[in-house]
Amino acid sequence: MTSQPVIRCAWAGDNPLYQQYHDHEWSVPCRDDRTLFEFLLLEGAQAGLSWITVLRKRDHYRQVFDRFDPERIARYDQRKIEQLLADPGIIRNRLKIMSAINNARLFIDIQEEYGSFSDFIWDFVDGSPKVNHWVSAEQVPATTEQSDRISKALKRRGFKFVGSTICYAYMQATGMVNDHTVDCFRHPANGAG
Repeated sequence: MTSQPVIRCAWAGDNPLYQQYHDHEWSVPCRDDRTLFEFLLLEGAQAGLSWITVLRKRDHYRQVFDRFDPERIARYDQRKIEQLLADPGIIRNRLKIMSAINNARLFIDIQEEYGSFSDFIWDFVDGSPKVNHWVSAEQVPATTEQSDRISKALKRRGFKFVGSTICYAYMQATGMVNDHTVDCFRHPANGAG
């Protein structure tokens, strides 16, 4: 008896790193502030690049960005910035590195104002993931009304690298929206969402 092949979203392809991310993280609701900050930093770093580039560097990012601790990142000084700019294990873009520090400070401000970043960000979807029923990847939008609102709210507060497309990718990564295609084993209709 042969087992049926696992059907995943087309973007996961044959790359084991992509498949691992797809199967265990993507579109899984996340309410942990540290992980929410991690994805905010990584989605900003990804701007203009492929997500696989970021996934390949993710472990090193964890190491050099103090396990995505916003309190520590908010205190980075010029010496640390220069170290990061010289590190080939991350995306060495000054604007992206500076935005990570800026965004860490603003992330902390939101935590202080709302009690947690999770409470703030999940309010944009009324606290529950939006589950879509796409038949193909081509149907998945790059932005939505919610990602537009998140982008505007974050930009008003001074966040950088938070355009609507980045915000929608962030929503997908953190499970605020479930965009697994209906044939994917991770779609809720298949019992694994």
